Amino acid sequence: MSGPVFGRIDQMTMRESVYAQLHDAFTRGQFAPGDSLNLRGLAERLGTSMTPVREAVRRLVAEGALIDAPSRSLRVPDFDLRQMEDLKLARIALEPLVTGRAVERMDDGTLEVLAAILAEEAEDGAGRDTPDLSQNYRFHFTLYQKADSPVLLPLIAGLWLRYGPYLNLIMRRAGPDIGKGNDIHEIILDAARRGDARTAQAAIVDDIERSFSLLAEAADAHIPVRQSNGRALP
Repeated sequence: MSGPVFGRIDQMTMRESVYAQLHDAFTRGQFAPGDSLNLRGLAERLGTSMTPVREAVRRLVAEGALIDAPSRSLRVPDFDLRQMEDLKLARIALEPLVTGRAVERMDDGTLEVLAAILAEEAEDGAGRDTPDLSQNYRFHFTLYQKADSPVLLPLIAGLWLRYGPYLNLIMRRAGPDIGKGNDIHEIILDAARRGDARTAQAAIVDDIERSFSLLAEAADAHIPVRQSNGRALP
């Protein structure tokens, strides 16, 4: 009696899937600055072998999302003030560009998707409003993808990969108040409906600056951060 016939597993697909899931977790703020990770733990959580995780981690290290630490462990980079400022400047340089292009190419279907994302409500078990990092990510990248820029979109995705742990920190610092950022998203959506690229671009800058002001508050509140020389601030 012959056994069951299985299709051949595509190892390339598995590698890309593992990388995509880890990349997505970083981008959406699932990891915080200074978090320690290990390959075995990641493999168990992803339900896969060590090999695709190891390859995905190599890519994330190369992209700056992770750093090698002693004893074969991995660490999310610490909160670095200079990197924070670089990320802010880079995002302000690039994201308004794609926003302007997106507004110029906007259509009713995309406007409906953006409105539906903003209409979502997130509550915890006690019925309190909670920040939704996934909602924030989907709003921005649904908008940016409409720009159809094969050069700028990967650059922005790379910035968000490194920004994600800071987003986690913003959530812990601001709590439910981070949800107030949706008022800026509403301005962006209204401008997109009217085809007003300049207003949408200005609102994107306001949104970015607001998030980084919350990071500055985190530093002032003595949440551990690092100077560029690697020393902890007092």
